[in-house]
Amino acid sequence: MKAVASKLGIGSTETLCKWVRQDQVDAGARPGVSTEESAEMKRLKKENAELRRANDILKAAASFFAAELDRPHTRS
Repeated sequence: MKAVASKLGIGSTETLCKWVRQDQVDAGARPGVSTEESAEMKRLKKENAELRRANDILKAAASFFAAELDRPHTRS
């Protein structure tokens, strides 16, 4: 591993070991979360956060408009 890491210009053999382990997971030879699954989870977490923010905005807007409806209106 040390010789291969050196030839590839990788500073750490641990980095190369992690790449090999991840490749084994991606190939199904080792249990774990594949690169594709990890990317999908990251995308879904981001989407979930965006939807939560949108939901909070809609709740605030609904509260604002509900308060406007409850307020007595005077005509001049």
